Amino acid sequence: MDELLPGLIAVALYAFFSYTLMVIGEKLNVPNAWLAWIPIANIWVMCRAAGKPGWWVILFFIPLVNLIFGIWVIFAIPPRLNKSRWLGLLVFLPVLGALLYSGILAFT
Repeated sequence: MDELLPGLIAVALYAFFSYTLMVIGEKLNVPNAWLAWIPIANIWVMCRAAGKPGWWVILFFIPLVNLIFGIWVIFAIPPRLNKSRWLGLLVFLPVLGALLYSGILAFT
């Protein structure tokens, strides 16, 4: 059971983040928001939800550049959902921050 628990937690977190990104994409009329369930394609959904071009996905594969553009995308999504840009700061809180960020954007 000790070996199984981390895997179950990882699957649950992946399912949660994929589902919330899909809901956010649907709220923002991102075409094919279901791509949030597919690794790498989910970056495209995030970029489109942030109102950025799809080619930005390439920038997420360049070391250090990915940090800058990742943060940019995180802060660009909340205003498109009529939320404060500062909601993006939640992502930097250990453990629960990303869960809160995704949950608030998807379900409020």
